[in-house]
Amino acid sequence: MSKFKRILLKLSGEALAGEKGHGIDNQILSDMASEIASIVKQGVQVALVIGGGNLVRGISASAGGMNRAQGDAMGMLGTVMNGLAMQDALDKQGIDSVVMSAIRMEPVCEFFVRRKALKLLSAGSVVIFSAGTGNPFFTTDSCAALRAIESECDVIMKATKVDGIYTADPVKDPTATRFDDISYKEVISRGLKVMDTAAVALCMENNMPIFVFKMEKGNLTRAAINGDLGTLVHC
Repeated sequence: MSKFKRILLKLSGEALAGEKGHGIDNQILSDMASEIASIVKQGVQVALVIGGGNLVRGISASAGGMNRAQGDAMGMLGTVMNGLAMQDALDKQGIDSVVMSAIRMEPVCEFFVRRKALKLLSAGSVVIFSAGTGNPFFTTDSCAALRAIESECDVIMKATKVDGIYTADPVKDPTATRFDDISYKEVISRGLKVMDTAAVALCMENNMPIFVFKMEKGNLTRAAINGDLGTLVHC
């Protein structure tokens, strides 16, 4: 039996770019799809949110002089492109998936309808939530928190470059120590960069656990099935 029955996996767009730093690395995309397929085949229901930072970041565009709302709209479209790429990769793994967008853009992908998403997840399809919340000034972290709550997930699993949450950035501070578990309030009070504050607060208000782990081969399976390898944020 797996530790979690239904998860929302949060991936960064930058992770899809790999060493190139921009765009989509097809090998990384294929590897991630293989990891997702592995847990789906073991009975775990998977919802997915992918950032768009490998294509465009609204906050970066606004720093260059673009209107923030316009830049965020472009960022939302980037998440749709990443979602479609992941859908194609999952197809190649023999896994059924549906891309649902917070912004209407049929026939490219479906419009988000909560009840339909729940039915698809229960039937074993991977549901890829894209276009964020459909609103500017909200990150894909906030989208992940919102969609995880709406789709009745057991946990948000956030894949990162490090194996959990540390007292400081372990790359910059070799004395940093890792938490096995930590409360939402402590994450916020310490200013730890787990998810943005609005997302963590939403999870706290709705008692949605966040599991932070390192996205390496085999880690998603172990994290989803056994519930270890990372840091759990909870009440």
